[in-house]
Amino acid sequence: MIKRQKASIKSCIIHKVGNKFNGTKNAFSDAVVDFDEATYHLMLPYLLKPFVSVAESYRFHHHSDVALNEINTYSEQLFKDDADFVDLSKHIVNHLFEQSNSAQIKTGDVLICHFDNIQYEDYFTDAIGIYKIENKTEFFQTYLEDGNNYDILVQKGIQAKKVDKGCLILNTSDMEGKIVFSVDNNSYDTQYWIKSFLNIKYPDDSNQHTKNCIELCREFSKEVLQPNFGGQEQSNFLAKTVDFFKENEIVNIETFKEEVFEEEDKIQLFEDYKKTYELDNKVLIRNQFDVSEVALKKQKQKIKTEIKLDTNIQIKLDVDAPDASAEYLERGYDEDKKMHYYKVFFNDEN
Repeated sequence: MIKRQKASIKSCIIHKVGNKFNGTKNAFSDAVVDFDEATYHLMLPYLLKPFVSVAESYRFHHHSDVALNEINTYSEQLFKDDADFVDLSKHIVNHLFEQSNSAQIKTGDVLICHFDNIQYEDYFTDAIGIYKIENKTEFFQTYLEDGNNYDILVQKGIQAKKVDKGCLILNTSDMEGKIVFSVDNNSYDTQYWIKSFLNIKYPDDSNQHTKNCIELCREFSKEVLQPNFGGQEQSNFLAKTVDFFKENEIVNIETFKEEVFEEEDKIQLFEDYKKTYELDNKVLIRNQFDVSEVALKKQKQKIKTEIKLDTNIQIKLDVDAPDASAEYLERGYDEDKKMHYYKVFFNDEN
């Protein structure tokens, strides 16, 4: 997460990237953009605003040596005062072009920027931004024709609301490397941007540990609890999971299991599923880790505690009220109708 109040654009250049799969070529600029005042004041927030709300950062990755990661190397060179900004920006576009191994990868404009005075935590640094604009929107443009009459035509342009794909590489590092933020509003080709082009991964920190564990719990509730014990049991478990993470600064998996499960057989189901989940998803769920409030808030938004019935009725439960389901919702079976039912207790309707 960054702050942009004092940020400025030091250099910016625009190229076009093709797609080698369908034979479209790159097109390069030979000079940086010379912004007029109005364009500059619109462009600066357009480029930086997407990263203000991004909580999770990445680090560069490479299977043998991170120094061989192309974007890591190019950004390192761009941060140097004597860098050839134009030539290096062309190398970045060529690297992006080489990742277009599918017809679904779109061509587009590529903006490469060098920013000054990006605030990260409690200090200021410069940063490199790389953006790919894939979608342009049609809009009406009026114009004066023959000096007397106004006419209208349709043009295409870039929406000044959100970028399609972008990354911000800060000129600062921790023990795991440079701090990198990424956004992608066209998620159909996420691997192309995150893995193939940038080759970045989440760092080994509390954000990632919290995210991994809650995702495990969400999948366990969906694949094991709901099919075998019903929607109420699933929702109970998710609400207890969120409550446990809210009430504890440190999560210990053994303590977690003891508090959220009442039956030993469900603990065993969770342990078995955890082993399979780690193997299938190539992740390691730590036995103990610090809770990230930022990651918890983000993951909580993804948790759905709805019981969907085949009679076109849905019961929505509050994930922040872990005891409500057990206290005010009762599941049973009607012998006469040969159907399951839920009984809901309440005082007033809101």
